[in-house]
Amino acid sequence: MLNTLHAAFSRYVHHPDFGKLLLRLTFGILVLFHGVAKMSHGVDWISAMLEAKGLPGFIAYGVFIGEIIAPVLIIIGWFTRPAALIYSFNILVATLLAGMGKFFVITKVGAWGLETEALYFLGGLCIIFLGAGKYRIAAGDE
Repeated sequence: MLNTLHAAFSRYVHHPDFGKLLLRLTFGILVLFHGVAKMSHGVDWISAMLEAKGLPGFIAYGVFIGEIIAPVLIIIGWFTRPAALIYSFNILVATLLAGMGKFFVITKVGAWGLETEALYFLGGLCIIFLGAGKYRIAAGDE
C-alpha cells in the first residue's frame, strides 16, 4: 500500500521542468537583490577589500556581472549554464574575500557560518548541471 501511495504521489508531483524553473527563479531573484543593493550603495567597500588583499580595486565592478547580469540570464533561461558558472564564481570570490573567517564557525542554532554562501554556490552548480529546462526564453539552452 505504501508503494502504491508513493507511486501515485510521485506521478502527481513529477514536473522536473517546473522544478528547474523554480530553482532558477529562487537563486536568480535572491542574488539579484544583492546586485540591486550594490547598484544603490556602490562597490567602494568591495574595492577597498580587494586593494587590501593586493588586487586592483576596479575588479569590484565585476560584481555587477555576477549579481545582476548573470541572475537575470538565469531567471529568463538564456545562456543559463554559462550564467550559472559566472554566478557560482561570483559567490566563491565573495566568500573567499569576505567570508573565510566564518569557515570554522557554528552558530548558536547549529548552522555553519558559511551556510548561506554554500547554499548559493551549490544552487549555482545545480543550475549548471540541470540547465534551464523547458520554461526558458531561448530554445537550445536546456
